Amino acid sequence: MSSKIQKIGFVSLGCPKNLVDSEVMMGQLQKHGYELTTDREAADVMVINTCGFIQTAKEESINTILEMAELKESANLKRLVVAGCLVERYRQDLLTQLPEVDAVLGTGELEKIVAAVDPAAVAAQDAAFVASNAWMTRGLPTYLYDENSPRVLATPKHFAYLKIAEGCDHTCAFCAIPQMRGNYRSRRAGSILREAEALAEQGVKELVLISQDSTQYGLDLGIKDGLADLLRSLARVDGIEWIRVMYTYPNSLSDATLAAMAEESKVCNYLDMPLQHASANMLKRMRRGGNRQLLEKLMNRAKQFVPEITLRTTLIVGFPGETDADFDELMHFVRDVEFDRVGVFTYSDEEGTHGFDLDGKVPARVMRTRRARLMREQAKISKKKNRAIIGKQFRAMLEGVSQETDLLLQARLESQAPEVDGHVLINDIPENFTAKPGDFLSIEITEAHEYDLVARVM
Repeated sequence: MSSKIQKIGFVSLGCPKNLVDSEVMMGQLQKHGYELTTDREAADVMVINTCGFIQTAKEESINTILEMAELKESANLKRLVVAGCLVERYRQDLLTQLPEVDAVLGTGELEKIVAAVDPAAVAAQDAAFVASNAWMTRGLPTYLYDENSPRVLATPKHFAYLKIAEGCDHTCAFCAIPQMRGNYRSRRAGSILREAEALAEQGVKELVLISQDSTQYGLDLGIKDGLADLLRSLARVDGIEWIRVMYTYPNSLSDATLAAMAEESKVCNYLDMPLQHASANMLKRMRRGGNRQLLEKLMNRAKQFVPEITLRTTLIVGFPGETDADFDELMHFVRDVEFDRVGVFTYSDEEGTHGFDLDGKVPARVMRTRRARLMREQAKISKKKNRAIIGKQFRAMLEGVSQETDLLLQARLESQAPEVDGHVLINDIPENFTAKPGDFLSIEITEAHEYDLVARVM
């Protein structure tokens, strides 16, 4: 370790997949003897792991870089490293237009993080790699972490994200992720299981499986029902209580996966499937394929396999060419399926994507209006569903003191994913209550709101 560089600060932006990358980089730094700090004023080096998915994310990344750059003038900061998806999209621009940035690392270069933060402490060839990488032409990333990659968890200790694959082979017209993350590549099941066992030993109770398309897991390894097999294997890991799958894709959701969800008690009855739209016209232009009838059939199939399933999706309004009729069909789809959770995004026109070159751009005000209408419709559905469980008892995971007030406790049901769904607020707490975050409670729902629930401990 260089005598000048000791404390490293981290800012991780974007999705959970990016957060795992940050955890792996922090693990590498800690392994090499560096101290991680949450005090930005005390950091010798700041690492910003950026998101480059849509315009708002890119703006947040740039603003964060500029904010951290100011610490070079006012604080201890000696070096600023920018990593992640923004680097993969705008590698050369970052270093030519932001001279405050000392080094950049793409999504496929995480193992070079020590050289990036402290080039004086590493071999000359590694330091040269970091110094020159702004000008080198790179192919698609191929990096894939494994169970031997050190990680420092940034989540509460009772749950962790577990990345089961990297990259994406889909060509969705609105998305630049394949350019930033490379081709789809699954981790070996044995590697995932060993990491799951290590996380359980650290006290993790809930595993949240993530990738760009979790239902495609194993296909590149020649495994037909890879996700189903993986879920059943993970359900045998001692100490793990909940296994949740995020980012599934409609074309590859198999009966075997739904059967594993139905039959394995540790696998949450929870399906997160970003459908993006329901109009056949829009799905074709988005390069997704299918139509509303097929999607409704798929949702019904999931409900038949798992009657208590929670359905979550994300939708895009304002994709080029979206007509009033297309949007009305999407509204009817949401009303008919009655999803438990829905996220709605306005289309972001991203250079380098197929959608960027399409005609029929939708005005921003129309996109905002459509999003607001869809969110209002979903809020009514969500509130109705939440009211239907008042008086019912559930098993919930305690998260700790509420984020809203320290007078309440906060918990989650199996139907609530961390960070993206609502919570259960507990306002009736027994005097001898001794549970701690990660413990499971028996609760009764007493009130229902659009997204959050209120409960008492049984």
